[in-house]
Amino acid sequence: MRRRAVVVGAGIAGLAAAYRLDRLAKQRGLDLELVVLESNSRAGGVIESTKREGCLLELGPDSIITEKPWARALCEEIGLGERIIGTSPNCRQSFVALGNKLHAIPEGFYMMAPSRLTPFVRTGLFSPLGKARMALDLVLPRRTDAADESLGDFVRRRLGREALERAAQPMVGGVYTADPDKLSLRATMPRFLEMERKHRSLIVAMAAARKRVVAGASAAEGSAAGPRYSLFISLDQGLSVLPERLCELLPKGALRTSTIVERIERNDTPGAPKWIVQTLDERLEADAVCLAAPAYVSARIVESTAPELSRALNNIEYASSATVNLVYRRDDIPHALDGFGFVVPAVERRTLLACTFSSVKYAGRAPAGKVLIRAFVGGALFPEAYDMPDERMTAGIRKDLADLLGVKAAPADVLITRWPRSMPQYNVGHLERVANINDEASRLPCFALAGAAFGGVGIPDSVRGGEAAAERIVMSLTRQ
Repeated sequence: MRRRAVVVGAGIAGLAAAYRLDRLAKQRGLDLELVVLESNSRAGGVIESTKREGCLLELGPDSIITEKPWARALCEEIGLGERIIGTSPNCRQSFVALGNKLHAIPEGFYMMAPSRLTPFVRTGLFSPLGKARMALDLVLPRRTDAADESLGDFVRRRLGREALERAAQPMVGGVYTADPDKLSLRATMPRFLEMERKHRSLIVAMAAARKRVVAGASAAEGSAAGPRYSLFISLDQGLSVLPERLCELLPKGALRTSTIVERIERNDTPGAPKWIVQTLDERLEADAVCLAAPAYVSARIVESTAPELSRALNNIEYASSATVNLVYRRDDIPHALDGFGFVVPAVERRTLLACTFSSVKYAGRAPAGKVLIRAFVGGALFPEAYDMPDERMTAGIRKDLADLLGVKAAPADVLITRWPRSMPQYNVGHLERVANINDEASRLPCFALAGAAFGGVGIPDSVRGGEAAAERIVMSLTRQ
């Protein structure tokens, strides 16, 4: 008997779910019609690459981290293995902006704590008093309360205010664009809680992790000992190659873009498919539904059918951010650009959150004589910066680059890309919220959720979530 599965959302989670649904159905002898509905005119979600001025621009994320293996494994499975590129082997360092100076992140420093003493002592990133406060981590007792804790509270408790303001907030902010005093440490960086539980001191734990790396432990085991830039990869013509390839592998006609789903309803007709998917233009019967849209979109879609699930989904907050690609002549930038980029602490009150030297980080991003720089603006702490008009945002970024890189010349090209409500906020209590969402979703037959709001914001976690949703749906269909 032929079945129909509808996937709502063609970002990377939805495409991974759709691809895996198609493959699993064929492997298990399930006659399945696949329909993928995307509200935008293109698939890929926040993954988008384009070419301008001879440069390859990433408008959303620019990297996949291989410490989480699912995205790389998918790339290799679908024939993109030979198109994977790593970060440039030179200049593998990053900076933190303080005042008008960029300070290199000390070797062995990871997110909030050091694993090596000498680089930490020598760095100008922290004041002598700040370093002394961080060293108290060596003698402070571990926390015994198991309640969720914010990143801000955790870092201040163990390492002090300076460690939070100059390291943890800007470094973590570059990943989650979040307020550290709301961000759940347990949902985002549980390894630090495990360090405290096992070693009591984060510094002792980091040093132990470094010893494992030196002794030949795996990259995954030693990643907490310091930034490991070799773990980051991209694709030769940009990350858009991944969703484009997934779209090519879907059954012909399965993907429908510019299609807005209004709601899903239970179909109570005996013997009929369990779901009705109502778009602006048509009414689709479906045996299974996977919602791979932002949580607030999924909340609207299920509101009439599952009001408790809708309320739970609406409890996940989102922040907006913008990426700004700027192309310069290399001769117009006095800075050596001897790293992959820098982050900016919120206390600096700049327009920039962070900046990537894209053409240094990955080969093939800019032609000889040009430099491609990506700036990041907005996030939970600076929504007003995201709301700036283009001209004002560009002017603010140019002032920051003049202060920090010495760039006085105007860029040859500027491309601003705004991503409204694109970053789910893993606030304190996030794991409990997700557990509640999963509990409510499990009450619905042949139904699954996927996306960055639940199990991780990066591409690998989105791939894993989409594939897991496909597995659940196929298992439900085969049991019928």
